[in-house]
Amino acid sequence: MQELFEPLRLGKMTLPNRLVMAPMTRSRSVDRSVGQLTAEYYSQRGGAGLIITEGTQPSVIGQGYIDTPGLHCAAQADAWRVVTDAVHAKGGRIVVQLMHSGRVGHPSLYPDGALPVAPSPVATGSTMFTPDGPVAHPTPREMTLEDIVRTVEDFVAAARYAVRAGFDGVELHAANGYLLHQFLADNTNLRTDAYGGSVENRIRFAVEVARAVGDAIGPERVGIRISPGSTSEGIAEHDPAPLYRALIRGLVPLDLAYVHVMEFGHRDVTRIVRSEWPGILIVNPHATGDESSVTPQAAADALRDGIADAVSLGQMWLANPDLPERIKAGGPYNEIVPGTFYGGDHRGYTDYPTLGAS
Repeated sequence: MQELFEPLRLGKMTLPNRLVMAPMTRSRSVDRSVGQLTAEYYSQRGGAGLIITEGTQPSVIGQGYIDTPGLHCAAQADAWRVVTDAVHAKGGRIVVQLMHSGRVGHPSLYPDGALPVAPSPVATGSTMFTPDGPVAHPTPREMTLEDIVRTVEDFVAAARYAVRAGFDGVELHAANGYLLHQFLADNTNLRTDAYGGSVENRIRFAVEVARAVGDAIGPERVGIRISPGSTSEGIAEHDPAPLYRALIRGLVPLDLAYVHVMEFGHRDVTRIVRSEWPGILIVNPHATGDESSVTPQAAADALRDGIADAVSLGQMWLANPDLPERIKAGGPYNEIVPGTFYGGDHRGYTDYPTLGAS
């Protein structure tokens, strides 16, 4: 699996290996801020070629879950600085994933009890977990043109806070059923203005956000994540191939650092993205649709096949802070404890042992 350990130039960074830690929500951010435990968690995984943080809301109304972190004020940026300093002290590289959840939210998350916002007033049909049990996502408020402009500005402000916080860059979350993805998908975007209807209109918002963030902090510091064919949070893309071909063609002139594909049980659209995107492509290899198949061997195969320049793994990084060393040794790998994925304390977060400790 030597392919996994070759260096890679990404923007202005040189990654020492091609093993990327995928973004994973952990819901351990009290009052929307991170602390020392988060710094320990990410710095333990500083041997990754690149760490992509958990989804981090760029605005108050962008929050979709309890206890997720924000990056929309100076205090939050300063808290994240402790994390980035800890990762850099371990020789690592870290970017923050900016995730506006859109309709995947609930009034209980927002100080003014507002409705979540979305391209169109279409509810997810699913629920959000709270300490009091699940609550249904409400029908969101359709964004006005003024809301769209303001949301682009929110992404830009968050990206600037990311630079203040010491991040090496940002990843725009346009996948998994969240706001940018909601504009892309034809079952959640029912607009009849310049942001809806045709494929060219539905990609407009994502491209505008990417362009504005790139202009603000430099495109070499900006990546974007997509998930063609995803059905997360009620998303349905009835013809993803032309949609993502158009999106990638819209992104090419922006000269972003990378595109990150989260696969959902097929590779056909990934190959289209690969053929259209001339830059660095990171792939989260779910070509079979089975989480258990996302292995180091599948990652190495994606590199060997030329479908990816780097590969992101999720649960394997969650349970194995020293994943590169374990791969080189041929394992063994720690057993994953799903009950500790979201919320809680250090258990299932920073207490997974390294190979030597095991």
